[in-house]
Amino acid sequence: MVKLKSKDPFQARQAFLEGFAEDPDGLWSEVVAEGERIPRWSREFWTSRQRQASSLQEVSYRACYKPQLPRLFIEKLTRPGERVYDPFSGRGTTALEAALLGREVAANDINPLSEFLARPRLTPPDPADVKARLEAIPRNGAASDELDLSMFYHSNTEAEIRALRAWFLEREQTGELDGLDTWIRMVATNRLTGHSPGFFSVYTLPPNQALSAAKQVEINRQREQVPDYRDTRALVLEKTRQLLSDLDDEMRQNLARAAPGALFLTGDARATQGLDSNSVQLTVTSPPFLDVVQYAADNWLRCWFCGLDAEVIARGITMSRTVEAWAETMQGVLRELFRVTSPGGFIAFEVGEVRKGTVRLEEVVLPLGIRAGFYPMGILVNEQSFTKTANIWGVDNNAKGTNSNRIALFQKG
Repeated sequence: MVKLKSKDPFQARQAFLEGFAEDPDGLWSEVVAEGERIPRWSREFWTSRQRQASSLQEVSYRACYKPQLPRLFIEKLTRPGERVYDPFSGRGTTALEAALLGREVAANDINPLSEFLARPRLTPPDPADVKARLEAIPRNGAASDELDLSMFYHSNTEAEIRALRAWFLEREQTGELDGLDTWIRMVATNRLTGHSPGFFSVYTLPPNQALSAAKQVEINRQREQVPDYRDTRALVLEKTRQLLSDLDDEMRQNLARAAPGALFLTGDARATQGLDSNSVQLTVTSPPFLDVVQYAADNWLRCWFCGLDAEVIARGITMSRTVEAWAETMQGVLRELFRVTSPGGFIAFEVGEVRKGTVRLEEVVLPLGIRAGFYPMGILVNEQSFTKTANIWGVDNNAKGTNSNRIALFQKG
C-alpha cells in the first residue's frame, strides 16, 4: 500500500504520516533506531473529549485506550472485509471498532475475561429480550462461599449478584448458556464496582476497579458510607439500553457480518497458533506498560463473578519490572506479529511514557520491530489537553504517560 521511492525515505514517510490528518500541522522531529532516521509527529490526532465513540464501547476497563485510536488506523490502513487484530485485547476496543467498521475481527488476551467482555457486543440483543431473561433468573438462593463481599454490597444486592453468578455457571456447565446470558453476564461484570449509583457497589475507586476488601473497608470508613441496596436487574437493563443507544442499521449490519467469523484467542501473544500466517492486514494494540498497572489485581472480583481463577491468570500476565525484560517479551510478540501480518500490512503499536517520562517505550520498541522484519514508518504522538481518567486518578495531563498515546507504526514489506 505504501511505496517509498523518494531519495529521502524520511521525507517520504513524513508525507505518509501527514495523511493521517486533514490538517497536517504538528511538531516534527526524528528518532534514530538501528541506523534508520525515523520521523516522529506530535499533534492531536483525535479528540480528547469523552464519549465521542459508539455507545457500545462504554465498557470500562483499566488502562484501555479510546476507540478513536484504532478507528484512525482502521480507516486509513484497511478496507472493509480485511482482518484487524489485537494481541492484547483487554475490553475489546480494537475488535469492536473493527467490527463496527465492517472489518474482520481477531483478538487475543491472556485473560479469558477479555472475550467475556468483547464477544457479546458483536451480537447486541433486543432490550425486551434482556428484560424477559432477567425476570427468569432467581434473585436469591445461590449457595454462599467464604468470600466476604459485605464491604462492597448490601446483603440483598449481594444475594442477587450471587444468584446471577450461579445461573451463568450452571448454564455454562450444562451447555445452555446462550447469547442473552453472555450479554447479561458482560453487563453485570461491568457493573460490579464503580463510583456512581449506576453500579452495584457502594462508592469505590473508578474505573470499575475492585480494590482489596481491606482497602474498601478503609474507603467506607473515610467516607462514612454503608452499602445501600442496588437493584441489579434494573441496572443491567439500564446499562443495556445505554450501550445500544446510538446503534444504527449500518452498525448492526456490520456487527452481524463480523460476529460469525470473529476469532477470539486466549493465550500468550508470542504464540498464537490459532491465527494463520499472513492473515492480518492491521494490528492495533497496546501491551502492558512495565509495572504501571496491576491488571490481575484490578480484576479479581470480575474473575470471581465469571468463574475464572484470578491467581492462575495472574501467573500468565507479563508485568515486567525492567525495560530490558519488557523488551525481551515484546521482541517475541513482534516476531509473532510478523508471521501473522500479510505482506503490505501494518502494526500500530501503542505505548506510553512511564516513570514520569524518563522512559519512552516507543523508542524501545522501534528497534524491536526492525529486528522482527518490519519497516519503521514512524512515530505518532497524540497530544491531549484533557482526559477524564487522568483527573479522576489525580494525574496531571501527560505526566505519567497513561493518558497520552505514543504509537510506533510499522509495515511488513
